[in-house]
Amino acid sequence: MNASVQPVYDVERIRADFPILAQQHRGKPLVFLDSGASAQKPRQVIEAMVRCMEERYANVHRGAYRLSEASTADYEAARAAVARFVNAADPREVIFTTNSTAAINLVAHSWGRGVLKPGQAVLVSEMEHHANLVPWHMLRDEGRGIELRICRVTDAGELDLDDLEAKLADGKVGLVAVTHMSNVLGTVTPAERIVAMAHAKGAKVLLDGSQAAVHRRVDMQALGADFYVFTGHKLYGPTGIGVLWARLEHQERMPPFLGGGDMIASVTLEGSTWAEPPAKFEAGTPPIVEAVGLHAAIDYVSAIGMPALEAHERSLVDHAMRRFSDIEGLTLLGRAQDRGGVFSFALDNAHPHDLATLLDRAGIAVRAGRHCAEPLHARFGLEGGTCRASFGLYTTQGEIDYLAEALTKAREFFA
Repeated sequence: MNASVQPVYDVERIRADFPILAQQHRGKPLVFLDSGASAQKPRQVIEAMVRCMEERYANVHRGAYRLSEASTADYEAARAAVARFVNAADPREVIFTTNSTAAINLVAHSWGRGVLKPGQAVLVSEMEHHANLVPWHMLRDEGRGIELRICRVTDAGELDLDDLEAKLADGKVGLVAVTHMSNVLGTVTPAERIVAMAHAKGAKVLLDGSQAAVHRRVDMQALGADFYVFTGHKLYGPTGIGVLWARLEHQERMPPFLGGGDMIASVTLEGSTWAEPPAKFEAGTPPIVEAVGLHAAIDYVSAIGMPALEAHERSLVDHAMRRFSDIEGLTLLGRAQDRGGVFSFALDNAHPHDLATLLDRAGIAVRAGRHCAEPLHARFGLEGGTCRASFGLYTTQGEIDYLAEALTKAREFFA
């Protein structure tokens, strides 16, 4: 086969790998459009985790017996798989956490409290998930002299780069912490440009890749960021495991966040010394089975190929934009030029929770509320929230059509 010829994206074959999608929901086929909150799991991930628990489970790094050695090998193989997935220069740059929230908090506690100096600032944006806002509120409010600056979002739902440049201008920003892809707007931010702008003013950069790592290829060496976070459960893997990618030179400067077993070099009653990174940041028994599941999820999406997933999603986004634009009374939140498969919307006369309940009766699962992004909803005058449809690799154009038809009927119901 010619290497330049891409295989056809067989969404029905892919859907067959996800047992939950075969369900009937309220007597109708399940239309799952909440993957942005947490994606469904393919059989390959489920089976890998079961196999780990049935055949290879033991605690890692500490046992001088076969099962522990096998479990340790599986755990570290997952780290290596993550490093390959994000094109990290070294597997030691990969720190396992419980989710993206924990990864950002690790940076806030360790880098924020151990490296940032009084008089420096953290710069975030109006489109951040609460996980990339609340930890910086907490750091600012501790009285350490750390300022918090907010970059504006344009009416189109894009990062205002002129405002970003202005807020970087005085050289006092120590860290820029922004999303790589908005969980509300679907906006993909120009990450490489943001990194270049920040580095030119001496600031480090943390990118929240919770959505982006699911929807497109991410490359740490190309992005040039200093920290990158994402979570397993949105990437078709299990809950309870996330990733902080951090450059080794930063890890070496950062004090530990959590203390306990497996993160130490030595302990006496008088004091402790720390293990080398990344062990320094992985205190206690880690998420072993979850790491195996994440490895299986990465293998799954890698076998399909991120370019194929991106092409599938582009077709879904284009189709959704056409269908949703035809629905009278529907307001889409954000119209960025570069966006992924996340659509937040409001329907005239319908509270988002009521609309989501009505859609649920048609077998459609969408999110309702403010999606852990209250300031962003306030920015667009939608404090009451929105409904959100978010796509996965198993989403079909037919499901988007079904949602559009259900929204048209809902408008008549709420009129």
